[in-house]
Amino acid sequence: MKNVFWCAKCFNMSTRPRIEFDAQRVCNACRWAEEKKRFDWGARQKELTVLLDRYRRHDGRYDVLVPVSGGKDGSYVAYQLKHVHGMTPLCVTIRTPLEFQLSNENLHAFVNSGYDHIHISLDCEIMRQANRIGFIEHGRPLFGWTAAILAAVIRTSVLHDIAPIFYGEDGEVEYGGSTETRNTAAFSVDYIKRIYLSGEYKSTFDQLPQSRIRQWMFPTDEELARTGVFKTHWSYFEPWDSYRNYLAAKRHCGLKEHEESNLGTFTNFAQNDSAMYALHTYLMYLKFGFGRATQDSNIEIRRGALTREQAKPLVLLYDNQPPYQFMERYLAYFQMTQEEFDTTLDRHVNRELFEKRDGRWEPLYQVE
Repeated sequence: MKNVFWCAKCFNMSTRPRIEFDAQRVCNACRWAEEKKRFDWGARQKELTVLLDRYRRHDGRYDVLVPVSGGKDGSYVAYQLKHVHGMTPLCVTIRTPLEFQLSNENLHAFVNSGYDHIHISLDCEIMRQANRIGFIEHGRPLFGWTAAILAAVIRTSVLHDIAPIFYGEDGEVEYGGSTETRNTAAFSVDYIKRIYLSGEYKSTFDQLPQSRIRQWMFPTDEELARTGVFKTHWSYFEPWDSYRNYLAAKRHCGLKEHEESNLGTFTNFAQNDSAMYALHTYLMYLKFGFGRATQDSNIEIRRGALTREQAKPLVLLYDNQPPYQFMERYLAYFQMTQEEFDTTLDRHVNRELFEKRDGRWEPLYQVE
């Protein structure tokens, strides 16, 4: 506990994987947010223009692949590519488990706003097993889906001979983590496995029937080279602003938000795809000491919508909210008893940060 501290500008904790702090205890995400204001984005925009011109086709084929969920960020990227840069995107969605009706409505609204789209529903049983292993062994109940939105999307790129793939933001750079991709547009499959899948990809999928996990298997180096797959983040080319993305997606793509704030936070316009996300962020809280409200507060602080003092009560109020309202869905999906589920949660709790009181995990620390 004596080594745990918070960023001086936001509420990023020293427990966050791969995060860096400077001598003033300011995290690398906040330093990047400051630098973005004076950064030479003109050079990055020229780089983007050259990149898009390289891949622009004039024969009716798709120019670029964009992973979307119907949410704010993918919708914004697709809109920018099509209507601002004149590209012809093919959009692709990997169906999420325990999806909300709002997610379906937003995806339909996005497609109806004028995009060619592929909706991929992967083997539900393999998805369930991969997520179950992720939950039990890694404390990551969306592990199988996370792997799929990377591997299956890249496979789709190879299948349709579309080289560039534009994901949204580079979360490591924007929110605090590895900075190795900060000055490079492209990222590799090795980076995906090491960083996004935390080195747990092989151990997870080695446990599953190899004949049924093709869509979770990354293309070979030969397949990638033949297509010339180029994976990048839109946030590399312009200053990322998730609230701006929300407003643009609402205006141009029919995006709707939840009527009430989402579980575990004070916002209602982000991560509205799946009931599983509430469990994902609660486990993040138990493992590292920060939850969904901290994540959202940090974003709002960096864009100037909240001060640190204004955000602190929100962190204290919302972070420690177990997703009990979705419990029946979780138990049915993971095929667990309540006791097995609770035991799995307990396995991943950081006992240096939490203790159980009256059946509930409570923090041993005070947010500073």
